Amino acid sequence: MLSTRSTRRKFGAGLASVLAGLGITRAASNARGAEAVKDVEKLSEDGKPVTGTPFIMPIVRHNGLIYIAGQGAHDDRPPAQWDISSHTQKVMDKIRDLVGHGGSSMDHVVQLGVFLAKIEDYDGMNKVFKTYFPNGGPARTTVAVAALPGNSLVEVNCIAAVTRK
Repeated sequence: MLSTRSTRRKFGAGLASVLAGLGITRAASNARGAEAVKDVEKLSEDGKPVTGTPFIMPIVRHNGLIYIAGQGAHDDRPPAQWDISSHTQKVMDKIRDLVGHGGSSMDHVVQLGVFLAKIEDYDGMNKVFKTYFPNGGPARTTVAVAALPGNSLVEVNCIAAVTRK
């Protein structure tokens, strides 16, 4: 058995050397790499290909799924005027629009991550959240965090199945 493994290793190493010498392995790996990169579509908020090199992509489409970056309410009002209902509605409206621009609909959202600045807002968030999924909601994780950017009480990221391009 040992001699068979040794022979296979020698053959594999020799074949790799020959292919590398011919440039075949590099060409094959470059073709696969270019194809994989081409399959990842980075889209702006309106669903058009991104120009430049933004730090965060609002929508990424790959392999039949769209990934929506975390969306917050970004409220400039004084904290006393913040409320979970308006923040949740603002965030879910953004999610709905981005999902649509990415080529899907809320009925095809498969997973959501929900981040709350205060766990006490869980019921209030759910009350608004349910209105966006009248046919039943997706898989979801909800966690409370220490703080969210932009004075938001809630942030949501999303994965949806692509139904159209």
